[in-house]
Amino acid sequence: MLQATLPFRCGEATGRPVEVFRDGDRLSVVSDGRVGLRLRLQERNGHGLHLSFEEPARPDPAEALAGVTAAFEMVSATHPEAERIGLDPASFATLAEDLTARGLAMREGDALAVDPTMLWQRPEPWLASLVSRDFPARPVMSGGKRHPQRPPKPTGAIYSRFIPWLGEAVAFRAATLDDVDTLHRWFNDPVVDAAWGEAGPRAKHEAYLAGLIADPHMIPMIGTIGGEPFGYFEIYWAKENRLAPFYDVQDYDRGWHVLIGESRFRGKAYISAWLPSLMHALFLDNPRTERIVGEPKADHVQQLRNLERSGFARIKTFDFPHKRAALVMLLRERFFCERLWSPAGGLPASPETLGQLPG
Repeated sequence: MLQATLPFRCGEATGRPVEVFRDGDRLSVVSDGRVGLRLRLQERNGHGLHLSFEEPARPDPAEALAGVTAAFEMVSATHPEAERIGLDPASFATLAEDLTARGLAMREGDALAVDPTMLWQRPEPWLASLVSRDFPARPVMSGGKRHPQRPPKPTGAIYSRFIPWLGEAVAFRAATLDDVDTLHRWFNDPVVDAAWGEAGPRAKHEAYLAGLIADPHMIPMIGTIGGEPFGYFEIYWAKENRLAPFYDVQDYDRGWHVLIGESRFRGKAYISAWLPSLMHALFLDNPRTERIVGEPKADHVQQLRNLERSGFARIKTFDFPHKRAALVMLLRERFFCERLWSPAGGLPASPETLGQLPG
């Protein structure tokens, strides 16, 4: 039986939101308060999911592309096991050329289908800006390290993705000094402090955040679920980071730190939402990023186990000046080919929380 999700919101990071409503096997795509497209989703025996326009629709390609992309996202997100979503060749005829040119669909003989492993590498529904993706490669030196010149740091919204099992969107935005009070409260939470060791006065946290905002290789971010701030994230270019000397770093490797400041967002349903969403955001931000790395404490067994379930491989153990760490790594190919944006159909295999990844 086909699974229902109503409504499914897409494209919020871009400022051009689209909603997909479902009634049985019928999908209605709504933008600017009006129904733009009507489609039918069927489950055909032996042939998987099949999507077609309701007759006699023949959509204009310029108007329909965002709508059908939203429908593709909704179907693949609510059916993570689907390896293909078949498209009716007749009703998608006017869109086929655009869809295949963008990698949103592929031809298989006479058939036309969406391959989710390609769909989820397209940035438009999720990223607010394409600046980093298009930024030219130019080698520069900073701090005695040779690395590509980095693009301007983002401001405002960065990424948003609707999570079916929460019925809300996970989003990331660039942190500002207006977030100091929130960060100050979170850093002084005993659970967070046990991992980060950054408890202290507000002035300390203001200086800490200001330093990261000014650092060209670090991007501090606030994560929200349903618009409510729940956690603080730091993403960085590994080539310029203190981690670089400890492994064979590549030019576009990315790393990350996280603290979950609000205790009610520390459960498994939330981890399975924000963790793959953050990895998705990093891979989308620059197609040259092939690896995402992390360096949790080497003795945090449960944390490492949960990272492994999320696709990270443990590479080795090494000594930072401040801790004994495990180097973990997630490959782009594994993330997309194994459809890890929706681990285990949306929920992790273990009820334990991931915990904190300290800086």
